[in-house]
Amino acid sequence: MDGYVFPNEVNVVWTVMIVLYPYITGLVAGAFVVSSLYHLFDRHQIKAVSRFSLVAALVFLMFATLPLLMHLGRPDRAFNIMITPHFTSAMAGFGYIYSAYFIVVAIEVWLVVRSDLVKRYESGGLLTRAFCSVVLLGDRRDSPEMRRANHRIVRFLAGLGIPMACLLHGYVGFLFGSVKANPWWSTPLMFVIFIFSAIVSGIAVLTFHYMTIAWINGWKVDQECVRALGGFLWGFMIVAVSLEVLEVLSIAYKQTEEWELLYLLITKKLFFTYVILQYLVFSLIPFFLLGINTLFRLRDRVSNVVLWVASVMLLAQVLLMRWNVVIGGQLFSKSHRGFTDYMPGWGTREGLIVAVIIFTIPFILLYVFHRIVPLFPPEVMVKKSKDATAQG
Repeated sequence: MDGYVFPNEVNVVWTVMIVLYPYITGLVAGAFVVSSLYHLFDRHQIKAVSRFSLVAALVFLMFATLPLLMHLGRPDRAFNIMITPHFTSAMAGFGYIYSAYFIVVAIEVWLVVRSDLVKRYESGGLLTRAFCSVVLLGDRRDSPEMRRANHRIVRFLAGLGIPMACLLHGYVGFLFGSVKANPWWSTPLMFVIFIFSAIVSGIAVLTFHYMTIAWINGWKVDQECVRALGGFLWGFMIVAVSLEVLEVLSIAYKQTEEWELLYLLITKKLFFTYVILQYLVFSLIPFFLLGINTLFRLRDRVSNVVLWVASVMLLAQVLLMRWNVVIGGQLFSKSHRGFTDYMPGWGTREGLIVAVIIFTIPFILLYVFHRIVPLFPPEVMVKKSKDATAQG
């Protein structure tokens, strides 16, 4: 602790769980945008991950509120915002948006995988048939006409879901930006920054996950798909990082009385995590890696390694951004005369171990989902030939 800090400000109240919460919701928004690029905007290059991205959005959405529930002292009261409506409450607004968005994504996933569930019902055993029958709501019909109708509905839901995805994650930026007493948070760009960084993290996690699964299973990576994802990732990353830099530059240019405090916060307390890690390491290096991969025709193996490394680094970059915003905004006193410190615990209710477990569960659920209904087209799940493996 440095300088003067009020006793009630020594301990950081919003901890790792509040960092993880906007991070997971960002993955939801980003994954859904990737799915919509295929279903709504006909970007057939990314067909290989279109279904996977949609199911990933649903799975991450299922666990998006879990960090908040872990943070609450009385999580059983969380449902009060739904049964006692308060339309002027930002937190209640999140509950309404989350519920509506969950319904839209769940229906879209159901329509996309419906034909595969019908096939599983016809070829499965007793338990499989019972499970599929329940999920299909007892309607096991399937025909080309129904598939075309389902596709039209999916396109409509994809168009409806994009603004809802932006509202879902932009709400977090709105919540922070509305805290006028905190100069690190109170900026009109916070809303937009959270949306674009969410799209970056969503594309990055899909790229990382698909390439990792392909390598583990020995599949031939769809080069057109991963190169398209790399191009989208580079473009959205440029916008997101540029907005983050412009936010700080605008505050520095205005030279308000809060800038002296924020300057000390950036150059001392957050210098390593903000300046060194977030920008110089996990923003600058992926920028060059993705730029080289997009502008030059690299060999497939080199291109895949570059994309995989860049996606991992951008996942870390967005996580660091969430950390620096949430934790960094609580490190200085409201008296503007001192700073406190924060070090997350390991085995506590809001410790790092619990955070890792929460973040890992959606990936496990995606594996289970894939065992029931394939998340990738048959042409993607093709083993590498020995000649292709040898050539690299």
